[in-house]
Amino acid sequence: MVTTWPKNFPGLGTGAEFLANQITTMSGGRLTVKVYGANEMVPAFEVFDAVSSGTAQMGHGAAYYWKGKAPEAQFFGAVPFGMNAAEMNAWLYHGGGLSLWEEVYRPFGLKPMPAGQTGVQMGGWFNKEINSVDDIKGLVMRIPGLAGDVLSRAGGTPQVLPGAELFTALQTGTIDATEWVGPYNDLAFGLYQAAQFYYYPGWHEPTACLEAIVNQAAFDALPNDLQQIVETSAMAANQHMLSEYMANNQKALETLQKEHQTQIKSFPEDVLATFKGHAEAVMAELGQSSELAGRIHQSYFDFASKTQQWLNISEMAYLQAR
Repeated sequence: MVTTWPKNFPGLGTGAEFLANQITTMSGGRLTVKVYGANEMVPAFEVFDAVSSGTAQMGHGAAYYWKGKAPEAQFFGAVPFGMNAAEMNAWLYHGGGLSLWEEVYRPFGLKPMPAGQTGVQMGGWFNKEINSVDDIKGLVMRIPGLAGDVLSRAGGTPQVLPGAELFTALQTGTIDATEWVGPYNDLAFGLYQAAQFYYYPGWHEPTACLEAIVNQAAFDALPNDLQQIVETSAMAANQHMLSEYMANNQKALETLQKEHQTQIKSFPEDVLATFKGHAEAVMAELGQSSELAGRIHQSYFDFASKTQQWLNISEMAYLQAR
């Protein structure tokens, strides 16, 4: 398994290790998985090609990194102002989303599986305060996928960098801001040493759905019971990662605030409104980019509309009452 993450990086890298260990253990050692971090076998952003070509049999990453190869893949990574982790899992497992994802990857000889959720992320680290939309203009920010397109329309300049390069890029001024994941991961990278202001909410990634991708020919060569073990292990990894982030984000946030005096700030309403308007336009254009994209767009947003009605009188109402 080749991954886009540093070896054993909390949450993301350890999520890949968890998946590998589950497969190895559940199969009684009949199927063993060795994990390579970013740059150990291939660079972070060459995972997709490595698994597609058979250089590796399995990969672990995020679908929005492959927008240049399959623009439709971005629906399955993170949609700005889109569905959260619970909604995303419901759509993938019970709303037809996974079948559409498999259709996107089929021409590349790949089988995708959800293999981790981060939950709602933080909005990112900034070296200046964001008081209005004018502060976004000219801002150079590391932000991948659809969110990068949204930032660009708001006047910013998106950059896509592997996680291991973020601290240096932010510290040296190569970028003015970066999003990564949330307190748990951001503390581990020491990003508080490179930027003073930490913004929320993570409009760009209401969850990041991490993926396990398997070379289809390698998967098809496995007996049925081992195929089931791979798929079930990915489901276990998907839930395990979400629980890990929920358990550790608050601890890390407290450390950032109390020990490192990080300034936690909310995006101004006009900035969020601007981002949301651009996000709707970006998603509409992606939905019109191909016949397959159109079907995914309709499926995704139809499902999101229905779950929103339920969330209004369940999760949202309960959290307000609590």
